[in-house]
Amino acid sequence: MMSARPVIGRAAENDVYMQNLTFEALFDAEFRMYGGNPILRRHGFSTVVADPFVLTPDRTPDGRWKLFAHTLEGVFIYDSADGYGFGKGRKIVSRAMRPSVLETEEGYILFYERVLPLLARGLTLVGGDWKSEIWAVKSRDLVHFSEPFPVLGYDRPYEQAGRRGHSLSNPFVIRDNGGYSLYYSAGLTFVPDCGFSEPTFVCLARSARPDADYKKADAPILRPDPEQPLFNLCSGCLKVYRLADGYAGIQNGIYRVGKRSESAINLLRSEDGVHFEFARTLVAPSRDGGWMSQFVYASHLVQAPDGSLRLYFNARDRADILGVEHIGVAIAE
Repeated sequence: MMSARPVIGRAAENDVYMQNLTFEALFDAEFRMYGGNPILRRHGFSTVVADPFVLTPDRTPDGRWKLFAHTLEGVFIYDSADGYGFGKGRKIVSRAMRPSVLETEEGYILFYERVLPLLARGLTLVGGDWKSEIWAVKSRDLVHFSEPFPVLGYDRPYEQAGRRGHSLSNPFVIRDNGGYSLYYSAGLTFVPDCGFSEPTFVCLARSARPDADYKKADAPILRPDPEQPLFNLCSGCLKVYRLADGYAGIQNGIYRVGKRSESAINLLRSEDGVHFEFARTLVAPSRDGGWMSQFVYASHLVQAPDGSLRLYFNARDRADILGVEHIGVAIAE
């Protein structure tokens, strides 16, 4: 096994991306769609490739871009020289969705939503119960990965899904205040025009160590708000970044416009990493019949080595079963 590059620079000094930015700078950033979108298309028998998480070259053992995403087969890792052209990809773990990565002094921890086997998952579309929790694998070199292990399980009523199901998803861990904060989605709400469900709440758990012993907050930190036009149906997922003057949240809310559901990527602001307020929309659905026409979903914001910001995201063209999901990127210089 090759030895991992030491965790240095921004990763060690700042713990999380973006600490060199103020919220005002992020708020004023103008994100433009990359001309080659989508940069990663669904492949194999899967109708989706979704929920990207990206490591920039200064944060990887071999100095190349790495993108993690899931298909119906599991979580894959993709490789690139420039962060735009990604290769075929290699599956890391099955029964897995919605990955994110935390760097530690020992290497990397890949968190993900552990789901039912594919057939049982398919039965949820005809009344079966969805069951998922937060699991992880470890790696020193992003080539070899450990056996999966559980991180966060079901024990709260708001994590329930259906009659006997439950859902914990969209894990995102940051170092903060001398410990670790795990943001995750919980519960499911059925979206009628899609025929499937999306995460209802966003929750928070904290631990003194990165891989275990997370203690959950007493209640969700984000919940659907009928008065908020951009997340009146589901809270979706939340990625949190500590800035020079507070915290930024990047959230994709699910909302209803008449009988049509949509999703957009929004920027939220927080003083403490717990209480968030809406600031503005970063990326909205195009409504033009194209690849991001109806839903702009989970995203990951990174700072490229040249200082520019890249917002990687997945999008869906339509709500029904014929919809497909690809991954694209928006750039702010």
